[in-house]
Amino acid sequence: MPQTNKKFLSIILLCLSSAIALGLAEGLLRIKNSSMTNYDIEMWRYGKELKTRRPEPMLDFDHVRSKSAILQNVEIRLNEHGLRGAPLSALPPGGRRILFLGASITFGWGVSEQDTLEARLETALSAIDKQPVQVLNAGVGNYNTERYVSRFFDELTGLHPTDIVVHYCLRDAEDLPAGGDNLLLRHSQLAVILWGVYHRFFDKNGEQSMVQYYRDVYQPEAPGMLKMKEKLRQLSEYAKANNIRIYLAMTPATFNLVDYKFDFAHDIMKQVAAEYGYIYCDQLPTMKGLPPKDIWAMPTDPHPNALGHRLMAEAILPTLSQSGSSSVNK
Repeated sequence: MPQTNKKFLSIILLCLSSAIALGLAEGLLRIKNSSMTNYDIEMWRYGKELKTRRPEPMLDFDHVRSKSAILQNVEIRLNEHGLRGAPLSALPPGGRRILFLGASITFGWGVSEQDTLEARLETALSAIDKQPVQVLNAGVGNYNTERYVSRFFDELTGLHPTDIVVHYCLRDAEDLPAGGDNLLLRHSQLAVILWGVYHRFFDKNGEQSMVQYYRDVYQPEAPGMLKMKEKLRQLSEYAKANNIRIYLAMTPATFNLVDYKFDFAHDIMKQVAAEYGYIYCDQLPTMKGLPPKDIWAMPTDPHPNALGHRLMAEAILPTLSQSGSSSVNK
C-alpha cells in the first residue's frame, strides 16, 4: 500500500476511534447523570428545556411559557407568563398582587414549589392580613438586576402588581455579557463537564479571591454597579408613578454563613435602597451561623434549600404584612 494511503487510513481510524470513544463517554455520562444530582448538568438541562434565547443583549434569554420539567428531582412549572407556578388567576377586588423579581434563589432552584418563599408568603399573608394575596415568582436563573428589571418592563407590567419585591442577591450587580449559543455546549453533557472542570482548575478559587472579586464588583464606578443602580432607579420611578409599593430584600450569599464576609455589600445595598425609596429588608440575620449542610440544596449546590426559603420568608414577612404579625407556615 502506498505511504500516502497508509497515512490517510491512519487518520480515518484515529478520527473513527475518537468519535466512538467520545460517543461512549457521552452515553455513560448521560446514564450517570440520570440521577439528577449533578448540579452543572441540571442547570444545563434548565437552560435547554425551560429557557429560550432573546435577541435583546440586555435580556439574552428568557423563560419559555406554559411548560414544566423535572430538574434536580424537583418539578418546575412555568405558567403562561413564564412565572414559576400555576396559571395566573384574576385578582379579587381589594386583593394584593406581590411580584418578586430576582434570579435563581428567587426562582427557588432545587426547592419544591410549595416550599418557596413566595408560596409560604402567599399562605401566611392571606391568613394574617385577612385579604386575598397573590405572591408571584418572576425569578429567572442567571439573571442580574439589569435583566430582571428589563424583563419586568418588557413583559410583566401588565400584571399590575400592587407591590414589587426586588429579591436581591450578591451576584445581581455583576456585569453579565450576552452569552453565545455554543452548539457543542448546548448538546453535549461531556462538553459541559469538561467546561466546568476547566473553569474550576483555571479560575481563581477560594473565599478570599471571591471576597475581593465582589469588592471589585461593588466599586462605585464598576459597570455592573452602574447598570444595577440605573435599573433600580427606573423601577423606583415607575413604582412611584403607578402607586406601587417597592421593597429590596437583601439575600445573603450562602458560601459561608458562619463567618460571613460580604457585609460590605449589604451596607451598600441598604444605602442604594434608601437613595431610591425602596423599603429595605435584610435576610442575613435569620440565616447567619448556619453551616452549608443545613442550608444548601445539595452538597455541591449553594442555593438555599426549603429551610433557607422558610427563613427568608420569615425575614420579610413582617415588612410585607399590613397587620404587623409575623408567623410563617412551617
